[in-house]
Amino acid sequence: MRIALGLEYDGAEFCGWQSQSNRCGVQDALESALAAFVGADVRVHSAGRTDAGVHALGQVAHIDTDVIRDAKSWVRGTNAHLRDSVRVVWATAVSRDFHARFSARSRSYQYVLLNDAVEGALTSKSVGFFHMPLDAQAMQAAATLLLGEHDFSSFRAAECQAKSPVKTLYQATVERRGRHLFFKFRANAFLHHMIRNIVGGLVSVGARRHSQQQFIDIFAARNRVMAAPTFSAAGLYLTDVEYDSGFGLPVVASQPDRHPFFFER
Repeated sequence: MRIALGLEYDGAEFCGWQSQSNRCGVQDALESALAAFVGADVRVHSAGRTDAGVHALGQVAHIDTDVIRDAKSWVRGTNAHLRDSVRVVWATAVSRDFHARFSARSRSYQYVLLNDAVEGALTSKSVGFFHMPLDAQAMQAAATLLLGEHDFSSFRAAECQAKSPVKTLYQATVERRGRHLFFKFRANAFLHHMIRNIVGGLVSVGARRHSQQQFIDIFAARNRVMAAPTFSAAGLYLTDVEYDSGFGLPVVASQPDRHPFFFER
């Protein structure tokens, strides 16, 4: 059987998604829990390899197994062997042509930024932070320029292993809610550090360090050296992975701005 799993996790507790020799990845924790549940080694494939410190509310993975369990058992049985910072939130049997990574049509992320004079004591590992006032309207105008198919080399990490820097961005929005800014991005795929680098560029626009024209010029230059520094991983969330409806996966609205932790007081 091929089983698809929906996952959420606190990225601050892990060195990223991918398995590491010291077993510090989310993949390591999940594979260990599944092995304990089914009594055999299990290999997990995910929709995306989130970096150290990056969180997930809508990660999708799949496994192949001969063990037959109902959906609730896959959720509860696996979670019984997981630490509190990672959870399976749904499970369903899928066809063999489903692949968590290669079947994905798009991926959505949000970046949550606290824009205040003082960084929050309770949110340092769950939101980004910037102390100077930011112009959200100017940031939104700059974000709109990124929509469509482009070469995103200016926002690509030097160690990125993607075959091509050309990606298609379907959504790029910036919204202020009190002291927080919510950045929303959806694309067919993302480059390594692409969102955190874009957020850094938009913050530079919002803080008046770069003009709209300078942001355009940096984007067009396809040169990472010219762009703003990479922003903290703390505020980044993988919120959704989109698949063809024919696979029958659950539709789950996992958005960080729906979480009570981010409601304005």
